[in-house]
Amino acid sequence: MNHTAVLVVPCVPDHASALLRLKRSFVTTNESITAFRSWRAGTDCCGWEGVRCRGGKGRVTSLDLSHRRLRSRALNPSLFNLTSLEHLNLAYNDFSGSQLPSTGFERLLKLTHLNLSTSKFDGQVPTGIRQLTSLVSLDLSTGFKIVEMLNHGFYFEIASHNDSCRLVEPNFQTLIAKLGNLREIKLGYVDLSGNGVHWCDALGKSTPKIRLLSLPYCRLIGPICPSLSSLHSLVTIDLERNYLSGPIPDFLTNFSSLRVLQLQRNKLEGWVSPAIFLHKKLVTINLYHNLGLYGNLPNFSTSNSFENLVVGRTNFFGTIPSSISNLKSLKRLGLSAYGFSGELPFSIGLAGCRIYEFPSFLRYQYNIDSLDLSDNQIHGAIPKWAWENWDELSSLNLANNRFTSIGYGPLLPSSIEVFDLSNNMFQGPIPIPRDTASALIYTRNKFSSIPSNFTSHLSDVTLLMVSENNFSGNIPSSFCGPTSIQLLDLSYNSFNGSLPHCLMENANGMVSLNLKDNELHGKFPDSFTEGCSFEALDLSGNLIEGQLPRSLFACKNLQILDVGKNLILDSFPCWMSSLHRLEVLVLKSNKLFGHVAQSIGEENTSSCAFPSVRIVDLSSNNFSGPLPQDWWFKKLKSMILRDSNSSLIMDYGVPQTGTSYTYTTAITYKGHDTTFSEILRTLVFIDVSNNAFSGEIPEAIGELVLLHGLNMSHNFLNGTIPSQVRRLNQLEALDISSNELSGVIPHEIASLDFLTMLNLSYNKLEGKIPESPHFLTFSNNSFLGNDGLCGSPLSKECSNATTTNVAQHTWEENYVDIMLFLLTGLGFGVGFAVVIVVTWVLPCRKRS
Repeated sequence: MNHTAVLVVPCVPDHASALLRLKRSFVTTNESITAFRSWRAGTDCCGWEGVRCRGGKGRVTSLDLSHRRLRSRALNPSLFNLTSLEHLNLAYNDFSGSQLPSTGFERLLKLTHLNLSTSKFDGQVPTGIRQLTSLVSLDLSTGFKIVEMLNHGFYFEIASHNDSCRLVEPNFQTLIAKLGNLREIKLGYVDLSGNGVHWCDALGKSTPKIRLLSLPYCRLIGPICPSLSSLHSLVTIDLERNYLSGPIPDFLTNFSSLRVLQLQRNKLEGWVSPAIFLHKKLVTINLYHNLGLYGNLPNFSTSNSFENLVVGRTNFFGTIPSSISNLKSLKRLGLSAYGFSGELPFSIGLAGCRIYEFPSFLRYQYNIDSLDLSDNQIHGAIPKWAWENWDELSSLNLANNRFTSIGYGPLLPSSIEVFDLSNNMFQGPIPIPRDTASALIYTRNKFSSIPSNFTSHLSDVTLLMVSENNFSGNIPSSFCGPTSIQLLDLSYNSFNGSLPHCLMENANGMVSLNLKDNELHGKFPDSFTEGCSFEALDLSGNLIEGQLPRSLFACKNLQILDVGKNLILDSFPCWMSSLHRLEVLVLKSNKLFGHVAQSIGEENTSSCAFPSVRIVDLSSNNFSGPLPQDWWFKKLKSMILRDSNSSLIMDYGVPQTGTSYTYTTAITYKGHDTTFSEILRTLVFIDVSNNAFSGEIPEAIGELVLLHGLNMSHNFLNGTIPSQVRRLNQLEALDISSNELSGVIPHEIASLDFLTMLNLSYNKLEGKIPESPHFLTFSNNSFLGNDGLCGSPLSKECSNATTTNVAQHTWEENYVDIMLFLLTGLGFGVGFAVVIVVTWVLPCRKRS
């Protein structure tokens, strides 16, 4: 039997080198760190994220860095060394308005797909692209945003770009002359004004296989020419927002595959055949704002596939056919032509359309079940008729507008299951829907009071979010009444008074309580009871005193505890090790004191082990003594092994609402106070800074291979930096500044590819700073205050003596290893003789 072995060829060195040079050309940001996490020298580049190698020869055939929000001053020419590329996608990044390289693209002759869209390139399209005869898809476009203005009908679209950054192609005919294999061409916002009316004939002659033609906002002029009739494979035609004139040609109705026809905002004129509206496959037709077009709508059958039908701001006329109700897939309808008459048989959704006033036509829609007007610019009050007309709503979403008033009393006549008013300017008391509600989201407004009897109306509410408002005074005791609230968020207000004991005693199944950044004072209630259901408890940023409540061990499901920035006076809570699901422990900026996990013998380490913790913040307390022993760090299992079964984001699915509540936390990351709007389980972090820890950094810190951030600054640590840090391959931030560390900087630190923040300043380090391209990205500030350090980036140059001493130190270490080998391999007798030589003879030679 014959067996054929499959040989996997690793990436060729030249391609790996070119990719690494490309990586270094991007500015170091959180986004670039994530994008290039797998791009490491010495590993197979065919396995790097975004890189693919086909054909088994180790040559890169596909590079996809799209939508990574990368930043660079220019496209690095090293890209053109990847001459086997077939797919190249750099879309939705930021190249700072630079020009594309004038030469280089002509080397990528195997390229079939090129996408550089919405990446802030400027200047002329490189002539080398004209030589890419294998191209199937070309995208040099800039993205657009849809905007809706009710005072001019329903829909029209404008570009959302920056006019200062635009590609130009003065010779479109030459650009596509050799690109006969093109199926897709997207040049939205590329300036083609220098081509006159010839653009159309060029397409008809040079691109016979074209299926997608997208040239919006390209400053095209002239008519849609007869030559275009030969392009029978067209599926999408997008020529919106140009200066096209003349009629819409009848031959478009013969394009059997046509699904999208977008001609809005041109200067087209003449009769539009009703046959185009009866096209069986057409999904979108948009003729908006062509004032010279006229025609009428035919009777529609149920076989029509329209999702978007827009003929507003034209001279269409006639009665709106009742058969329009046959268009079951319709999402957008624009019939604001002045000649239409009749009634519209259904309502339309209006989310994210920059509407400035509450839509008046909704006044006569009595059967609305769900309404989403979010992400607009509606101001003023909600009209009173809205509450009177809509008796029951499954959901009402008015988030992200400029509303200032509910337009009714606090007790609304409408029943609303999910009610979202977040990010507006509402004032006064919070509104309470009639009967039942499941989720009330009132975050980021100016609400200032809660009706005294509100809980009697909220027996079914599971989610109540009123963070970032103007509430003050005591937290209403009615929260402790018979409610179903599982997630209560009162953070970022001005509540004062003591922390309600009842919220701890009678949580009624509460899963998350967030009282962050208020003015609550008094002692932390020690009143948690058996069966406590809390998963997240955030009381940070208050004035809470006393000890951490020992009854908290009853909350066996607790995953997040943040009591940072209070006045808590206590020792390190080893007793919390019984909370086996605890993942986030933030105790920073309190008055905690004493040693951390020191008095426990190794035979009883489980009494202070935290195997699930991923974030530990003990900073800015009064802890002292040595750092925890090696065993303690080795018990941080979630910092060593990743759990593939856990979800990526820490959140809670709110029952009966279809929404999720995302947990947050605030830590000092890379030198900045950072609030994470969502906690990724990939974020692994330790901060013990600003305490009085002493002694050496434990070598076991190198076991925590998933660590992203480590801050041990502003303590009294001494000894050397352990070389075991070389194992922290995920480390992005390392701050051990303002200690008493000595010795040389381990050269292993220079190999930590993801390290973007390094602070070793104000220690007693000495010797030459390790040389590596990565280390050159750090400033002087990373190394200041170490009088014995020299070399770049410091201005202090190294003397030969410094370099020799470092080399001699390394040589002597290696020499001892050699001696041990000789003792083992040659026997004790010979080994003893060698030791005599090393011990007596070498020193004599050095002295001579």
